[in-house]
Amino acid sequence: MSKFTIFKTIALGRIIAIDYGAKRVGIAVTDTLKMIASALTTVDNADLWDFIVNYLAKEEVDTVVLGLPLRLNNELSEIEPRIQKLIRKLKHEYPHLKIERQDERFTSKLAVKAMIEGGMKKKQRQIKGNVDKLSATLILQDFLERCHY
Repeated sequence: MSKFTIFKTIALGRIIAIDYGAKRVGIAVTDTLKMIASALTTVDNADLWDFIVNYLAKEEVDTVVLGLPLRLNNELSEIEPRIQKLIRKLKHEYPHLKIERQDERFTSKLAVKAMIEGGMKKKQRQIKGNVDKLSATLILQDFLERCHY
């Protein structure tokens, strides 16, 4: 067995993370080795399903991580029923996908802090989509660390 064959065997589907919001959805993805979480895009909430269908048609994905919107008192936020609806649809249409949840508390604040520390200009930080996709990246990175990928 060649080194290439071993590498190809290890490289499975990506993990995609979704930071579900009322208006916009931040999306992040891993590389095929599931080592690096990268911001992918932000889509309007109404366009999310079309984006998922198109992305899954082009890329091999085996896990979807959705943010778990907990408040400080550990109660779920009001967006959770919409996330549950998405989960049901994903399970129905893509039963092979593994669906995971990851606590998303503070990810938006951490995303803004990271943008400031990274030297992003104020005008760029005010673009809400930038915060959303970086929040999705933080959710995915936390998931990778928690699951020891």
